[in-house]
Amino acid sequence: MRLPQTRRARAVASLSVLGTLVATSLVVGPPGSREDAPRGAPPPRSARHQGPRPAIVPRAAWHAEAVSTAPAARYAPAVRAAVIHHTSTPNGYACASVPATLRDVYAGHAHGRDWDDIGYNFLVDACGTVYEGRAGGVDRAVVGAHTKGLNEGTVGIAAIGTFGEGTEVPEPMLDAIARLVAWKLDPEGADPRGTVTLVSTSDESRFEEGTTAVLPVVSGHMDGYPTRCPGAALYAKLPDISARAARLQRR
Repeated sequence: MRLPQTRRARAVASLSVLGTLVATSLVVGPPGSREDAPRGAPPPRSARHQGPRPAIVPRAAWHAEAVSTAPAARYAPAVRAAVIHHTSTPNGYACASVPATLRDVYAGHAHGRDWDDIGYNFLVDACGTVYEGRAGGVDRAVVGAHTKGLNEGTVGIAAIGTFGEGTEVPEPMLDAIARLVAWKLDPEGADPRGTVTLVSTSDESRFEEGTTAVLPVVSGHMDGYPTRCPGAALYAKLPDISARAARLQRR
């Protein structure tokens, strides 16, 4: 039996409206859009960039002493920059002799300069071995004693040896420094290839106390303090270290 023309027109109109409503209910935005985000959800966090943690030889393994009067370790909110040094000790060493070298450096810093401990946070040898330096925890932002006025928020990494102009910097050492930088820098901080703004805490640095210093995120000791450290040869490698660290952080 056929519906009268008027009733048939009404039925078609009703089906059309229903189809529109169903189609509308199925429309959603792309992933991450306002439509599929729950109400009151926090904004997405910024990207985190951190390289894998390298193997680190602990202080106990090289028989670091402990100064009985040393104050407790101090910590910064984050590691915002890396400062590269050299130890100014002889090159051509056997890597098995490094622990003895570290004890000598320790004695010079802790007792000779009254720094209570070795100043560098980490040290890296020609074979690419990374050693824990200053006490306080390798995974924490320990404030070192490696660059006057700019220790807060920086990690001091010393290449074991002397790297003046014309000296070859061992590839394993460069690789290990880059890996350490990629891991230690604040995962939500600046790109290793960029710059960072720090506030000087000492007039003995290149920047008067209380003034701001714009430095490379991976800088040399000479960038913040009047010295030739880390030597011309190693200083020339800092852009390469920065680029390697950025790749390890998947920048």
